[in-house]
Amino acid sequence: MSEDVELRRTQLATPASDPDFMESASRSDADEVFLDLEDSVAPNAKVEAREPLIEAVEEHDWSDKILSFRMNGIDTKWWYDDIIEVVGTVGEQIDDIIVPKVAGPSDIHTVENLLEQVEENNGLEVGAIGLEPQIEDGDGIHNVYEIAHASDRLSSIIFGPGDYSAAMGTPGLDIGQFPDYPGHYWHHALSECNSAAKSAGLPCLDGPYADIDDPEGFRTSAERANMIGCDGKWAIHPSQIELGNEVFAPDPDVAERAERIVDAYAEAMEEGKGAVSVDGQMVDEATNKMAQEIVAKARAAGILD
Repeated sequence: MSEDVELRRTQLATPASDPDFMESASRSDADEVFLDLEDSVAPNAKVEAREPLIEAVEEHDWSDKILSFRMNGIDTKWWYDDIIEVVGTVGEQIDDIIVPKVAGPSDIHTVENLLEQVEENNGLEVGAIGLEPQIEDGDGIHNVYEIAHASDRLSSIIFGPGDYSAAMGTPGLDIGQFPDYPGHYWHHALSECNSAAKSAGLPCLDGPYADIDDPEGFRTSAERANMIGCDGKWAIHPSQIELGNEVFAPDPDVAERAERIVDAYAEAMEEGKGAVSVDGQMVDEATNKMAQEIVAKARAAGILD
């Protein structure tokens, strides 16, 4: 992994129809903020929500975080103008667009074709704005590998448990929560998303945990996603940001040990050795690669100098 790591530990969801929430989001500690035109905005307010979104992008300082917006799905009448109006006005400040309900690579190609024309027509750098497909149904899971490799614009793969639950016909009503299930309910779907993402060199992000009054439930959900290999998780309330940033950053003790492994292995390579012992454990190339990943993330998070 490169030393230049872009952290996406927390992705703060913020309704584009609420100027106060967007101002607060700009001052948050989230690694990424997305201004939402989709599920958090009522159908009769979607067109009007573009203007406060544009004003928030222009008026607030987003320089210390990734700034994205979630467009409406390509099966709606709004997505086309979402891209034309938002990117055409503030495209230079937008890092990514979240594309909801992506069922296959052709959905990405559809968005990419329009986005390229909007960039071209507004004098923007073509290809500078990334795309983050959200996997939310059976087709998306089935095609997630092809989706992850659909475009060079992709900057993450996102799992959406709410719409995925609806698509799968699950009995629960609480997004991201299945406390009575014997195991990790989202293990298969998240593993599929993470495997596809990592095959394309992309981070994978878990979706929301809806109970904002249950911080331990959020932590457990984040820890399970982290154990699978996911790089971050949505926060739907500012109170979830600190927990998410903590869970998806390396433990300081683990980071320090990883740094010792990287240093010791580099020295062993210079001496022509294929393995070395660190803290009583044998270290080979596979261990070194894992340690390099942890060190890079720890330095990006300020855990290591």
